[in-house]
Amino acid sequence: MGTLDTSAAAVSCGDRFEWFYETVTSEVMPVSLSTRHTTDFVAKITDLDLGAVRVSTFACSPVLGCRTSAHVRQGDPEHYQLALVTRGAFRISQQGHQSVIAGDLVLTDTSHPVESEGVGADGLVEMVLLQIPRAVLPLRSDRVDRLLGQRIPVSGGTTAILAEFLGTLVRLGPHCGSEETNRLGSITLDLATAGLAQQLGALDEAPAEARAQLMRQRINAFIENNLGDPDLTPQWIADRHNISLRTLYNLFREEPFSVAAGIRRERIERCRADLARGDLIDQPVQAIATRWGFSSVAAFGRAFREAHGVTPTEYRTNALHT
Repeated sequence: MGTLDTSAAAVSCGDRFEWFYETVTSEVMPVSLSTRHTTDFVAKITDLDLGAVRVSTFACSPVLGCRTSAHVRQGDPEHYQLALVTRGAFRISQQGHQSVIAGDLVLTDTSHPVESEGVGADGLVEMVLLQIPRAVLPLRSDRVDRLLGQRIPVSGGTTAILAEFLGTLVRLGPHCGSEETNRLGSITLDLATAGLAQQLGALDEAPAEARAQLMRQRINAFIENNLGDPDLTPQWIADRHNISLRTLYNLFREEPFSVAAGIRRERIERCRADLARGDLIDQPVQAIATRWGFSSVAAFGRAFREAHGVTPTEYRTNALHT
């Protein structure tokens, strides 16, 4: 589908469900669909091709789906489909497993029959669907099959990071260039692999890059939550994550910035945003710098001028009077 963002709103009411049915069966996989909302059906689909994987979103009136062995023979993309249900709920049945999913993940396999039913308390069901070719998921299929049709919680750990990442990807991915989207596809696959491996109790089976990507995500979240602490240093980060300083540096060696430079850059950007806020005009520059972890106003001034070409005070004056 390439990059797609389309809504059934442009289709006449009586034809909207047929439009949705045709789009799903032709672009995702053959399946039988039915709904009680044939006269007032609502649907919106987006699709983002990330190279290694695809990410789609579906927002629609509740639908009953059934993919039989005949449908599999008719057409099988040989994909794992990892769905994050973000609104309403889904009843899923595959390989003898039955689950009701609301706010969590569920994994299905297009090579096996599956039944699903959307339940929308307010008339809509929404999900983010990650389509992973079976050939590129570096986990044993006989082990992955244990997860089919079962609820995968996103309350913590790797799957929580994956769910958060998918939400960001849906919002920002369509604005990225082709080189960036391919890189994002690799990251998405690594996180999905790590998340599934964790559910199987086999995180060590995940490829080294998947484990490294997971650790980078955890460390970035830690940095985000502790920017205001002046003790936030590479050594403290390494200690809190039970890794050596050398391992920390190796994790980020291919990133655009070193760990220390990334922290400094993020702190400067937080300060810049606060300096441009009219509701903070009464707060001294020193207070803003301290809030975001700068222990020395002089050091903050030098770093800010290096990054933006003006002093913090000059920047604030220009931002508030233009």
